[in-house]
Amino acid sequence: MIIDAHQHLWDPARRRYPFLEEPALAPIRRPYTVDDLRAVTDGRVTGTVLVQTVGERAETEDFLATAATSDGLVRGVVGWVDLTAADVAEQVAELRSGPGGDRLVGIRHQVQDEPGRGYLAREDVRRGIRAVGGAGLAYDLLVLTPQLDEAREVAQALPEVRFVLDHLAKPPIAAGEWEPWAGGVAALAALPNVTAKLSGLVTEAVWDDWDVERIGRYAEHALDLFGPDRLMFGSDWPVCTVAARYSDVFALGVALTAGLSEPERAAVFADTATRVYRL
Repeated sequence: MIIDAHQHLWDPARRRYPFLEEPALAPIRRPYTVDDLRAVTDGRVTGTVLVQTVGERAETEDFLATAATSDGLVRGVVGWVDLTAADVAEQVAELRSGPGGDRLVGIRHQVQDEPGRGYLAREDVRRGIRAVGGAGLAYDLLVLTPQLDEAREVAQALPEVRFVLDHLAKPPIAAGEWEPWAGGVAALAALPNVTAKLSGLVTEAVWDDWDVERIGRYAEHALDLFGPDRLMFGSDWPVCTVAARYSDVFALGVALTAGLSEPERAAVFADTATRVYRL
C-alpha cells in the first residue's frame, strides 16, 4: 500500500490562488482535477491526502465532496477553518456533516504567509488548534525556518494535538545552507506529538538542477530525527511539476529511503500517514 500524504487540486477559473500569481508558477496556472491525479499516479498509489491551498472554508467543502466521489483515491482531506474564530469546533462538526465529511482528517493554515512572527503564539490561534485536536483531527504546520521556534512552542504547549510538519519547513536546499534550519527541525522533532512529511523538496532545490545527493542530505537529517514511524511521503503534486514529473518525485522518495528496511519503508510510504491522519 502506498499513500501520497500531500497533494493539491485547484481551478483558477473558480477561485483566486495568490501563490499561483508568482510568474515562475505560470506553467501550473491551470485546473488540476482528480482525473489528472489518477493519470499521473498511474496506479502507483493506493490513496492520497488532499491538502488545502487557500484560506476558504468553501474550498474544503469542495474537496470533501470531491474525495467522496473519487472512488477511494482521495482517502483524506486536510482542510481549512478560521482558527481565530470562537466556533472552530462547530465549524469542524458542520464540515463533517456535509458530503464527504468523514474524509476530513486535518486542518491547515498557511502560516508561512503570515507577516512577521508570532501567529502561532496567539491565544486565539492556539484555542483554535486545541479545538482541532479535540475534534480528533491533525494540524498541519506550514512554516518556514524563521517560524520553527514558534512551531515548536505551540506543539509543546498542546501535547494532546497531533502536528504534521509540511515539507520539512522548506529547507534551503538551493542555497546549500544548513543552519538554522537543521537545529530548528531538530528541536521540533524532539516532541513526540510531531510528525513530518518528506514532501516539497524538489521545489526547494534548483528546479532544473537537483539530484538525490543534494536533497538527500536534508532527508537523511529528517530520518535521523523523526525516524520512519514519524515520517510520511508526499508528492506535493502539482506544485512539484515545476521541477519534476510525478514519477520523478516518486522515484526520489524511493531513493531517499533505499537504506531502510521493508517495514521502515512501509511506514514512510503508508503506515505513518494512515495512523496520524486516521485514514
